[in-house]
Amino acid sequence: MMETVPIDDSTAKPARAARAAKKEKRAARRRMSGKERREQLLDIGRALFAERGFEGTSVEEIAAKANVSKPVVYEHFGGKEGLYAVVIDREMRQLLDMVTSALTAGHPRELLEQAAFALLDYIDVYTDGFRILVRDSPVAQSTGNFASLISDIATQVEDILGREFKSRGFDPKLSPLYAQALVGMVALTGQWWLNVRKPKKAEVAAHLVNLAWHGLDGLEAKPRLIGHRRS
Repeated sequence: MMETVPIDDSTAKPARAARAAKKEKRAARRRMSGKERREQLLDIGRALFAERGFEGTSVEEIAAKANVSKPVVYEHFGGKEGLYAVVIDREMRQLLDMVTSALTAGHPRELLEQAAFALLDYIDVYTDGFRILVRDSPVAQSTGNFASLISDIATQVEDILGREFKSRGFDPKLSPLYAQALVGMVALTGQWWLNVRKPKKAEVAAHLVNLAWHGLDGLEAKPRLIGHRRS
């Protein structure tokens, strides 16, 4: 008569659990649609690019965090450069839309407040995106960069300043120069505030507007230099 060998259930249970977990992961991968997979890869890539930069991020790492093979990343984006380009494009559109939609006030001073808050809100909510935008990248030529984005935002402000200049008797042709100066001031302050986060957002906006508005309020129609240099 054959002797029955008892099964050691203490080892069998973990083995079954491990197989079930692997099966569940495979099922989860199968259930994810192409669109969902693309969004997952974008989220993972965005976080890694923000933390390590373009050069410090690899396709292998993106694929590993997504639990997929490298060819899946290539299938969706053609490589790391393609994924990065989509991330940059999304962040640029997000920031530009936030600034553009924020400019709703009628009074120029409130418009300055709205523009300052829009950028600071973006930094606050989309911190990873802002970190990516302010970094230089080898694919910036095709996707645009932070400087070109700031120029786009300044164009939105340009028309507002032009109307204000005209009503005050100033040359409206100078509005692009002042728009670049104002938006650049806010953007550079935003880069500094990204890491220090002091003072609070509303206080930063108030100080930015204080400098910009009181400077504009006392604007000379024909500014003069007081130093020795004239050219």
